[in-house]
Amino acid sequence: MLRTNLSTRPFYNERLVRILLLLATGVVAALTLFNVEEVVRLRSRDADVRASAAQDEATAGRLRTEAVRIRQSINREQLAAVQTAAQEANQLIDRRAFSWTELFNQFERTLPAEVRIASVTPQVDPQGRMLVAVSVVSRRVEDLDTFIEALEKTGAFSEVLWRQEEAQDDGTLRSVIQGYYRERPPAPVSAPGAAPPDAAAPAPTEAPR
Repeated sequence: MLRTNLSTRPFYNERLVRILLLLATGVVAALTLFNVEEVVRLRSRDADVRASAAQDEATAGRLRTEAVRIRQSINREQLAAVQTAAQEANQLIDRRAFSWTELFNQFERTLPAEVRIASVTPQVDPQGRMLVAVSVVSRRVEDLDTFIEALEKTGAFSEVLWRQEEAQDDGTLRSVIQGYYRERPPAPVSAPGAAPPDAAAPAPTEAPR
């Protein structure tokens, strides 16, 4: 084989060139192999993600169907009643400072001799006000009216109404009255310039002899 080098400045180190070419070829081959592996791995990962997404979508569809079935099977009236009862219970729990003693003291101070209390039922309205229903037994309607007026005069009760009346076999009347109750009625407002109710009176001065 005839090898002729016609260059002006001959390059005699052919072995180095071949080594560099082999190294370059190896690098290219390695990069190609790496790229092929990455493509295969990404395709496999993409397939796994697609399978997982499909499974999640199927699970979501199943849960939506189950939720629709549960909603259709719920008794709306019972659910509303439970929610109302829970709200009332929570409101009563929030009023931990409610004093039954003070409430019955109000009744004791205002109850006429011919009227007796059969039951007391407090509850909280949607506005958070305490509404007290009182079942009473009286001899006359006039005695019941006296009791209602006395309750309102205390300042602790307001909007007291007569809700129900039923004649008993013994000639008495069983009635239900209800009104809004406040545990601490507002203190009376003093006139401008007047001394407070608990202010001590000035000591009398001794007349000169």
